[in-house]
Amino acid sequence: FYGLTPLRCIVLFLVWMHGMPLDAATSWSRFRGPNGSGVMPSSIQLSKLEEAHIDWTLDLPGEGHSSPVLWAKSVYLTSMSPATASFHVLAIDAESGKVNWSREVAYESFSKHDFNSFASPTPSVDEEGVYIAWARPEHFHVASLDHAGNWRWNRDLGPFESQHGVGVSPILNGHQVIVANDQLGKSFLMAMDKATGSPIWQTPRNSDKAAYSTPCVYQASDGTEQLIFNSAADGITAIDPSDGRKLWSYAKAFDKRSCSSPIVAGGRIFGSCGSGGGGNYVVAIVPPTDMKEDKVQLAYEIRRSANYVPTPIAVKDCIFFWSDGGILTAADPVTGKVHYQERVGGRYFGSPVSTGDEIACVSTTGELVVVAASSSFQLLHRLDLGALCHSTPAIAEDALYVRTISKPVSYTHLTLPTKRIV
Repeated sequence: FYGLTPLRCIVLFLVWMHGMPLDAATSWSRFRGPNGSGVMPSSIQLSKLEEAHIDWTLDLPGEGHSSPVLWAKSVYLTSMSPATASFHVLAIDAESGKVNWSREVAYESFSKHDFNSFASPTPSVDEEGVYIAWARPEHFHVASLDHAGNWRWNRDLGPFESQHGVGVSPILNGHQVIVANDQLGKSFLMAMDKATGSPIWQTPRNSDKAAYSTPCVYQASDGTEQLIFNSAADGITAIDPSDGRKLWSYAKAFDKRSCSSPIVAGGRIFGSCGSGGGGNYVVAIVPPTDMKEDKVQLAYEIRRSANYVPTPIAVKDCIFFWSDGGILTAADPVTGKVHYQERVGGRYFGSPVSTGDEIACVSTTGELVVVAASSSFQLLHRLDLGALCHSTPAIAEDALYVRTISKPVSYTHLTLPTKRIV
């Protein structure tokens, strides 16, 4: 495959039965699915998955931490091969695991954090095409291809300065591609026309530690939409998607880097910050109704065993914070009252996902851990996938997709039985 040396990135495909929806609002079409919530109703019982349910595996060219996204019967994914200095975009048939097409861009390695990859931003996808991002210190690219693999446009946003490399993912909102460019250098938020890549608006930002937080959409009480962004320099900020105007911000939200992405639950907007040395905490704010910054209220903070890299997930009447160190906290999203804090074990860089009744997260060692979406702690299942993982799974109405990475020193491939469940 592409004549490469042994490959280290693998996609696992568990339980496939029917076609997937074609609606972006109900498809896993961006990082963490619909509006970044991580929740997708599905017929899959996460707690019942076993090795025998793996339908296919696929070796990928190179490595990466980006998550799979889904549209129709295709899986889209990015990867980077240091061996060939190439950044890859792949379209994979969801049923068979066959690569429908792959496109390459010249790419060279540079200094980054050991836990990051050169293909960390997750694509977005809709009926017109797939939208991707990649960066080197001199260039930050956002581009689009159609579903046949033809390049539509490629926009260079300029240098990207960071000690750790790039990680934020593009999202779609109406006819716009939205990108958060929060870095050590010139920072800004940008909306581009999804058909042409032409700039629609660009909003300056303060610069500080690079943020890896992918935005979401908040629907205000008056029915209007606001784009929510998190960063160390600007805190939690709401932007008018029509013109990029800042509507309000809670600038003092964070004193460290923001890696997790914002979510909305119980009338609160959540964000977190942290560092490799600790000091992580979660912030829950009450957004203003009259767009005045002094009306933003701090609802509460969670400082004990808070998440840093993984994004929280809200299911039913609970919000769950899955910490990097394997502590799971369940709380009331409105009051912050903690229902439980329990150790599930392991280390986590991927974020939890849910089918509505169960929640799953994959550890860095490749263990799929499943708990009940409940205010009482119930550890339901553990499944060893046999390979390292820094990515977030994707859920379809009857399938789970997991991107794993084998141990670099051994270059071993994951080989599991193939069996279709009908």
